[in-house]
Amino acid sequence: MYGTLVDTGTLAAHLDDPEWAVFDCRSVLGDAQAGPRAYTQGHIPGACYIHLERDLSGLVTPETGRHPLPDPTRLAGILGRAGVDAHVQIVAYDDAGGAYAARLWWLARWLGHPRAAVLDGGWQRWLKEGRAQSTEAPHPAARKFPLKGADREAWLSTAEVLEMVRGRKHGRLLDARAPVRYRGEQEPIDPVAGHVPGAVNLPYAESVAEDGRFKNPEALRQAFEAALGGLRPDQAVCMCGSGVTACHHLLAMEVAGLKGARLYAGSWSEWIRDPTRPVARVEPEA
Repeated sequence: MYGTLVDTGTLAAHLDDPEWAVFDCRSVLGDAQAGPRAYTQGHIPGACYIHLERDLSGLVTPETGRHPLPDPTRLAGILGRAGVDAHVQIVAYDDAGGAYAARLWWLARWLGHPRAAVLDGGWQRWLKEGRAQSTEAPHPAARKFPLKGADREAWLSTAEVLEMVRGRKHGRLLDARAPVRYRGEQEPIDPVAGHVPGAVNLPYAESVAEDGRFKNPEALRQAFEAALGGLRPDQAVCMCGSGVTACHHLLAMEVAGLKGARLYAGSWSEWIRDPTRPVARVEPEA
């Protein structure tokens, strides 16, 4: 069983294995058709496309962030129709260092499916190694995905995060966004710039090495332990703009052997829905 990362060679050896299911998670925020276009032009043979907005997120409301958690029963149905049951190994990949693939990885675990991993190095490494491509959409035999219930303890609501900010709940927010967004200098996506008071910035991209693969476990451990400042891993709550790239943090922490961290599912885009919630910014040095 692969529960965090899988390398390209291992995946290539299992492309014809009916007990493995590959999912193409390529996405571009702001262009909902970019991922499907890329998939049509070429993908890993046998991979099914799974859409960030339609499949891996729920309905957006005036109270939610941009990517609410999907309905568990609906997501279980999507995975089942793609050929996933309790014994099938899920492998997710993208072309963004795992930023979107990690969302599927986390959601699978949220539904109680530990046989889920992200392709280390993603689509770029697959291509660099000259591995097989396909433009044909697969037609897997449907299976029954065993949904026993989603893990409510795996994520925090905005109300629970507000309790943290007020000092009534103990923990540390790790903000996975780029530093300029965290500091409030730029905000290309959401209508309010800044960060949740008390959150520590640790950009998710820093968990990926120059070759596109995740850094080694020891390097990841050092980075996250420094950000936690002496707190336990299970006191970490990972957030980002909408709860997507925060899952990359949760994956990196698992790779590092730091278990128990949770997701702030609504993240920044939900936090700022209510203007009475506090917003912090880092003022530029004079």
